[in-house]
Amino acid sequence: MSDYRESPGFPAPDDPGARAADNSLGDLFRELTEDVSTLMRQEVQLAKAEIQQSAKTAGKGVGLLAGAGVAGHFALGFLSLAIAVALSVWIGLGWASLIVAVIWAIIGAVLASRGKKQLESVRGMPQTAATVKEIPPTLKPGEETP
Repeated sequence: MSDYRESPGFPAPDDPGARAADNSLGDLFRELTEDVSTLMRQEVQLAKAEIQQSAKTAGKGVGLLAGAGVAGHFALGFLSLAIAVALSVWIGLGWASLIVAVIWAIIGAVLASRGKKQLESVRGMPQTAATVKEIPPTLKPGEETP
């Protein structure tokens, strides 16, 4: 007794050629659009899940960095006070405090200048913008894509 798949005229159930022969072009196009639609919905759901997970992780990281920033701010304040008190042994407390304040002002100006230059170099998303511009021509059959 032979298997039905081996018999001529009975193609395998997963044979794409048999499906194409049995279905009309409209049915095949409908199946294609349904499959593409399902794929797009699944990709959107995956992207949402990944973004949510990344946002949670980033939120925790930002919270920890904010706490570290507050702790660092207090540490710098007390360190500055300690330096001012140590300098007050040789000069008055007022002059020592002024020296420490000027040092911090110089550090702040240098950081602000470097930060401004860094922000001016931001260009946005040039790669994403370029690929998004390529999508509409790609979807038009018969036209040459860039």
